[in-house]
Amino acid sequence: MSPQQLLSHQDAGTFWPADHDVAADGDLDLAYASALAQRALREARGERVAGYKLGWTNRAAWPGMGVDAPMWGTLHETTVVHCDGPRELGLRWGTLPRLEPEVVMGLRAVPAPAAGLDELFDAVDWLAPAFEVVQSHLPGWNYTPAPTLSDGAVHARLVVGRRTPARALAASGHELARRLAAARVRVEAGGAPRGEGRGDLVLGSPLEALRVFVGQHARRAGVPALRAGELVSTGTWTAAFEPAPGERWRATFDGGLAPLEVTWR
Repeated sequence: MSPQQLLSHQDAGTFWPADHDVAADGDLDLAYASALAQRALREARGERVAGYKLGWTNRAAWPGMGVDAPMWGTLHETTVVHCDGPRELGLRWGTLPRLEPEVVMGLRAVPAPAAGLDELFDAVDWLAPAFEVVQSHLPGWNYTPAPTLSDGAVHARLVVGRRTPARALAASGHELARRLAAARVRVEAGGAPRGEGRGDLVLGSPLEALRVFVGQHARRAGVPALRAGELVSTGTWTAAFEPAPGERWRATFDGGLAPLEVTWR
């Protein structure tokens, strides 16, 4: 399918046809090219880039997926929701939506491609809890890696909670990386526990995930440069959950971040 056809399914919330042909299947370079073409189509119709999302950040899952590195996709302002307290959000636009708790980082400056942890820390303005809603345009989430990338990195929405200044959490990049790695998240739905995770599942630490992404982004041909003010969602701390309309979901992170609460409708 062409970038325009892929984007049309994302817009309409419809499944790909059974006889779909994703030309990038098996070729990650072509898959990134398709995703960047969709980015250009979105920008041409007025959608501003908000930042990036990371995926495949749990190294233990790589062998079963046939990959050896994380991936990333572009976020647009039309799919990012900011909130400073409990929020309601609809699910009806999504196809087989799933929910992932993550930590988002806002950039106050553009880090160098080979930046170390302390240099990254200097470039990070704030951190916030988040739920990323991912979606599948294939029944049963029957993706392989290249179609995942081609399909907008399966991103649907990102709900970003209350921001906390990076310097309120740690005094250096190495300290922030350690604190995030040791932190845990507890996820509840309707007041009942649904699961727990920890920060070291995200490439060892979400700040380490940011470091890897910055290097990957710089090496990818044809990608517009990072910009100050963009955000990066660094990858899920747990397996993906399946939300349903009417449920109230809450993620509570250790380490000084505010909790995030979303009611789905």
